[in-house]
Amino acid sequence: MTDDGRLFVCDAGDLLDAGRGVRFALLAWGQPATGFVIRHGGQVHGYLNRCAHVPIELDWNEGEFFESGGQYLMCATHGAVYEPGSGKCAGGPCRGGRLHPIAVHEGAGKIYWLPDERFRAPAQG
Repeated sequence: MTDDGRLFVCDAGDLLDAGRGVRFALLAWGQPATGFVIRHGGQVHGYLNRCAHVPIELDWNEGEFFESGGQYLMCATHGAVYEPGSGKCAGGPCRGGRLHPIAVHEGAGKIYWLPDERFRAPAQG
């Protein structure tokens, strides 16, 4: 954890545009869950790894969030698709839904996430 409360996720070079994302453990509203970071359009975005349609993880295989064209994030289970920059539902059974954003920061070649009232760091054991 940095002095300002940010938590390290990965090196910035680990995220290629529309490529594999990186998952990380967190507590969502007090329950164990995962978040993820991806890069799209040169920007890093973070989300709770939970579909807005049915609360299950999105990735096909660990870290694989993008559909084959690299334009949308896609739920592996029911095919809901989301805009990578906003998390807004772009099609499929997630009508009107959106992914829960997680505050992320890129600096000095590293990617960090910032816990808040919804998303907290899991207990260190």
